[in-house]
Amino acid sequence: MTMSDGRGSVLVNLLGRILILFLVSCFAHGQVTYPEQEVLVHNLPMLTAQSPHARYVLATSLEMVLHDKEVCCGKDSALDDSLQAADPKSLKDINSKLQGRHLLSDGRPITVTTEYLTPDQVTAGHIVLMILNQHAPLMMWNSHIYVVCGVTYVEDQDYSSGGIVYTIHKYLLQDVRFSDSRRDVSFDRVTEDPTKVEGLLFLQSERQ
Repeated sequence: MTMSDGRGSVLVNLLGRILILFLVSCFAHGQVTYPEQEVLVHNLPMLTAQSPHARYVLATSLEMVLHDKEVCCGKDSALDDSLQAADPKSLKDINSKLQGRHLLSDGRPITVTTEYLTPDQVTAGHIVLMILNQHAPLMMWNSHIYVVCGVTYVEDQDYSSGGIVYTIHKYLLQDVRFSDSRRDVSFDRVTEDPTKVEGLLFLQSERQ
């Protein structure tokens, strides 16, 4: 056997051991992690608030996610009065004021369905599914409203249960106070303080 043959055999053995160690590690921990992915809500209107005041920011953010000006959020819209009564720095209060039955300017009823999630109620799989289905929630972070336009996440295949486990890395946000580069913001779950997030709010409106 030549010197080159010997080196080739050593290399093959080394690669084989690395592969075995990788497989053992995967099965020992019961899961395999896949590369990071990104999912976005497409075709969100690029609206900018008339003023940086919290109430204008809330109204513009709601208009972005509801896509219906008769519902929200002009002077004669169905949600105008409820919006004026809501605390724009409390997602819980916004939820309580907006959910339920409202009337359009011509008297026709609508129903606003909401899903308010505190941080301990948020599950990554549910958020990823909602974003995939093109539902953009609002996020209250540092007492300020943002529109969540997407997330980055990884999938873990859990061999012990046979299911897929999701882990969100970043929430991709839009700050409607701005129309320039300051508009795009991200909340990194590793580097940001999670105690400063009040929660997420999904909203949908349906005409009766």
